[in-house]
Amino acid sequence: MLITLLGTGTSSGVPLIGCTCAVCRSVDFRDKRLRASIHIATEGRSFVIDTGPDFRQQVLRLNLLQLDAVLYTHEHKDHTAGLDEVRAYNFRSGRDMPIYGRPSVLAQLQQEFAYIFAEKKYPGVPRVQVNPIQNEPFEMMGVRIVPIEVMHHKLPVYGYRIGDFTYLTDLNFISEAELAKVMGTRILVLDALQRDPHISHFTLDQAVALAQRVGAEQTYFTHISHKLGLHREVEAELPPGIRLGYDTLQLRL
Repeated sequence: MLITLLGTGTSSGVPLIGCTCAVCRSVDFRDKRLRASIHIATEGRSFVIDTGPDFRQQVLRLNLLQLDAVLYTHEHKDHTAGLDEVRAYNFRSGRDMPIYGRPSVLAQLQQEFAYIFAEKKYPGVPRVQVNPIQNEPFEMMGVRIVPIEVMHHKLPVYGYRIGDFTYLTDLNFISEAELAKVMGTRILVLDALQRDPHISHFTLDQAVALAQRVGAEQTYFTHISHKLGLHREVEAELPPGIRLGYDTLQLRL
């Protein structure tokens, strides 16, 4: 399995207009973060988790020629706004793009991208195949996916476990029952927004505590705000086995 972090930032994690903070002025490429998303290649299949506003830029940067499916974590725009760009893969493959998400997420997509789901479609709009999922394991083109329900303030969000890899973004709470699904994972990618308390995201300290409890061989933090600080400085503080993710980082299992 090859995992690529397409984006490790947030809407407040990309350079801000007029911002003069150290992160926004940094020339370190690891401080230049697009919105959080990942690509996974496994068993001959290629899929992404979330299509945020930077999705087009991310797949062009990766030169991603094959995309077989899209999984969604939740319905917030920084994770869904790039859905229109799947049309390029419709053209390449000649097939509708399967999209997977909880019913509430798919309903939101149908509202925000009504033209995609219209009965009479304009020629060339994206073509998608809707696949509702629940909080139970399912197979996606032969790949076993285990949803993990977490809370993003009061909004349920799905993380996903695929084999020995787990992806958890946009959360500030996980129950013991859901955490049990994560235990034993070898690589964990986990939300760590900033140092100060936040209503819907883990702080750096909270993310470190959860990562140490899981005890994965490697943990990488994502959904990073510019408020967290410079990559090189924050990473120097982290315990062994825990690192900051960065855009284009590739991990192998």
